[in-house]
Amino acid sequence: MSGPPEPSPDPVGLAVLRARDVGGAQVTFFELFFDLVFVFAITQLSHRLLEHLTVRGALETLLLLLAVWWAWMYTCWTTNWFDPDNPTVRLMLVGVMIAGLLMTATLPAAFGDRGLWFAASYVALQGGRTLFVTIVTRSHPLGPNFQRILFWIIVPGALWIAGAFIDDPTRRGLVWLLAIGLEYLAPWHGYATPILGRSSTADWDIDGEHMAERCRLFIIIALGESVLVTGATLSDLTLNAQTVTAFVVAFATAVALWWIYFDHTAGVAAERIVSAEDPGRLARSAYTFIHIVMVAGIIVSAVADEMTIAHPTGHVSTGLIAVALGGPALFIAGHALFKRVVFGHFTRARLVAILALAALAPAAHFMNPLTLSVASTVIVVALALWDVRSYQANRTTATAIPTQRDPADPLHDKPEFQPPSLGDPTH
Repeated sequence: MSGPPEPSPDPVGLAVLRARDVGGAQVTFFELFFDLVFVFAITQLSHRLLEHLTVRGALETLLLLLAVWWAWMYTCWTTNWFDPDNPTVRLMLVGVMIAGLLMTATLPAAFGDRGLWFAASYVALQGGRTLFVTIVTRSHPLGPNFQRILFWIIVPGALWIAGAFIDDPTRRGLVWLLAIGLEYLAPWHGYATPILGRSSTADWDIDGEHMAERCRLFIIIALGESVLVTGATLSDLTLNAQTVTAFVVAFATAVALWWIYFDHTAGVAAERIVSAEDPGRLARSAYTFIHIVMVAGIIVSAVADEMTIAHPTGHVSTGLIAVALGGPALFIAGHALFKRVVFGHFTRARLVAILALAALAPAAHFMNPLTLSVASTVIVVALALWDVRSYQANRTTATAIPTQRDPADPLHDKPEFQPPSLGDPTH
């Protein structure tokens, strides 16, 4: 007699999981469609900061950005594991999009009379998606990970809802800050959960190329919003030499930021995560946490661009100085951290650029907005050109060094004696 049949894997769980291709999973058209919700979100956050350009307004906008980024990033991790072209997964993502649109629509008044709508839509988005993947992976090795994540969605979710019932914006913000803080700390302690224990990054079996591509696309979304702001602002104004110059300078800044991120670093960083021994750890640090700093820098820069194009020869306020210099500084600092995590060191050129932006602050009060914008852009463009020069120098050096070593050499297999990598373009 034959023994009892072996239990078959959960057919639903296997059906919705994404196939792992040798070259990495491709970003699907539905994922790009999903991102349209967050194009709207970036625009809303930019406009909110422009309308509330105070310390309090900036802190509130930052808290909302953290929530928007977390909603997008968790969905990014989800589609790294689950196939967006599967009808069941696609329907789940449609539900996430509906909740995301409602959340985005309520962003401007989240600290006002729409706080409950914002909190409820955010919690529904995070909780509904996580509950779905927890159910379909209940018999899959990934299941315990999602069960822990669900716990760390429910606990902060209660705080989001509770905070929405507080009328005072400051107290509401403090409760929401606690909620988002718990969510952001959870990956660092492995979603430590009673009874279930904790996960390790080695358990987060991800497709590194897909993760890198999704984050690159989000940077494009943020830069696209910046370009949209410059064009939309100019279209409502009477054209003259000052407004057109401000428009060109703003666009030059967007190009320079794109160049710094995409020209060499982004592609080779993707190769690093693909070949990493623990891609989950690199995805958590370099992509999940650090990319939001660059996104914030782009949003803040877009606010400065809109203010400068609207009033190129007007008065330079403290708020304008903060966004005109702080936006590029945030982006450059985020990119420096990204390179530190991926390549293992900081680059002096980025530190010099940040110090140069800071040095402009005392003199900024004696400039007009256009002059300040030009000065800031010169620093960012100079950094982009430095990257090009440094990459070309490294490429020449690497070409000149032999790549073959004598197999009899005892240092032959030591990775630290390999030729310089073309993937780390600046030093």
